[in-house]
Amino acid sequence: MFDTFEEVTRSGARITATVDALTDLEVRAPTTLAGWTRGHVITHLAHSVGAYQRLLAGARTGIEPAPRTDAKALARAVREGADRPAAELATDLRSRFAYLTEDVTSMPVERWDTLVTALAGWRHPAWYTLHRCWREFETHHVDLNVGYRTTDWPSTYVTWALDDTIRALTARDFPVARVEALDLGRTWTVSPTGPDITGSGHALLGWLSGRVLDPPLTSDQPLPVPPDWPLPPAPGWR
Repeated sequence: MFDTFEEVTRSGARITATVDALTDLEVRAPTTLAGWTRGHVITHLAHSVGAYQRLLAGARTGIEPAPRTDAKALARAVREGADRPAAELATDLRSRFAYLTEDVTSMPVERWDTLVTALAGWRHPAWYTLHRCWREFETHHVDLNVGYRTTDWPSTYVTWALDDTIRALTARDFPVARVEALDLGRTWTVSPTGPDITGSGHALLGWLSGRVLDPPLTSDQPLPVPPDWPLPPAPGWR
């Protein structure tokens, strides 16, 4: 868990440094996400970090904090916050991440296994919040369209995210027989039918996450269309 937090800290440092360097004009530029500027992505990230902080607070105290923001209100907050000046956007993200870091370091060890509930309704232990934050930082750093690519993802992140994603796809009978990440030395059996797919871990995760539309992968059949990503973890926690 603490190894994961070190990875999250490094990932957070990278993306906050990127955001700190953006100008007012640059935060109005489009991203790779349709209809979203960089201001939208940064605001979404800040609210996501705030949501993770809320989950950790609930795990630590055993008491749900004030009523959580629902999906509609969150979407409105992202729209309304996207046009803020670059400095304000950067400060918001950096300060929320600092608060999250404080909550992580002060969490009693015995509370990390406490189940919390994602906005979508599925439950997971508090420690999985760190993985969600890591994925959020790495994915949206690419989405910002500032030169950070899927090939820049750390191999530690790619390995974890592929394990997590393919486990979820296997539980959903995704029509792929076998996936092999050549550079990672990893192979996954997914379902009884479908293509055998090989490539680098970065290319595989870029494809499965919808961040690479024409991935450099080798397959003996046409590639199926992955479901919306990220998926709730499998088999999941009750």
